[in-house]
Amino acid sequence: MADCFFEGRFHGREDGMERIVEGRVSIVTGAARGIGRATAELLCQHGARVVICDADREAAERTAREVEGETMVFAGDLVQPGMAEALIEATMDRWNAIDIIVNNAGYVLNARAERMTDEEWDRMLAIHATVPFRILRAAAPHMIKAAQAERAAGREVFRKIVNVASTAVMGSVRQANYAAAKAALVGLTKSLAKEWGEHLINVNAVGFGSVDTRLGGLRSEDNVLELGGERIQLGLSQKAVDSIPASVPFGRPATPAEAAGAIFMLCTPWSNWVNGQLLMVNGGQVYGMSA
Repeated sequence: MADCFFEGRFHGREDGMERIVEGRVSIVTGAARGIGRATAELLCQHGARVVICDADREAAERTAREVEGETMVFAGDLVQPGMAEALIEATMDRWNAIDIIVNNAGYVLNARAERMTDEEWDRMLAIHATVPFRILRAAAPHMIKAAQAERAAGREVFRKIVNVASTAVMGSVRQANYAAAKAALVGLTKSLAKEWGEHLINVNAVGFGSVDTRLGGLRSEDNVLELGGERIQLGLSQKAVDSIPASVPFGRPATPAEAAGAIFMLCTPWSNWVNGQLLMVNGGQVYGMSA
């Protein structure tokens, strides 16, 4: 059997760590901050070339400057028509390859279901389910074409897709729109894993619990997302933040780096035989109904 993944070779470093994603072209959405940034940093640390994709150009460019590795910035609101396709086109123009895609971009619009507007519902489905679908649909011809050429040459090269879901798929108060969107993303993940497995494309999802990010932090006047001139309130109430330590056996939320570690694992050769899975990454957090 042919060597698997990245031509079957790992690349050593002077510090003894393996550059196990050496040269792999990776797209990370929502990469300017939080889990997305931590994921981009890990990928760069281990040799990947990374597209820092974010709606906030200034923050994305700052991240690209601060991350040690080969990066490019793609800034824009991925919900807008043609933006997902433009992201893939820009990546191909720069590096003529796509090996890893991490669909991480997103935010929340919280409201009780009986008070939730159609717009609040539609916007969550758009950013958390439709955008990943559009990105993957646009990337598929390039990834499949490369896989077919490799197969013809007798090589096995695994490519990776990681969709960022949430423990909200088990239900979340005031987040029916977000929970439904993340559940849709899991369904997309499992379907594409079956469709694209023959092309050695691993498609998996991670379901995060409490993470110390803007979404999981304290609600405040400064904790807002500016999107298209709109200021979107992020964060949790003081009561919700205070309840987190008791719900997690480790006694605290995850750091962005800890969360990113799970994504990174699914981007490496260690996940070659993991496909179509939702990996719950919550530190054993108690979250009510089971998935």
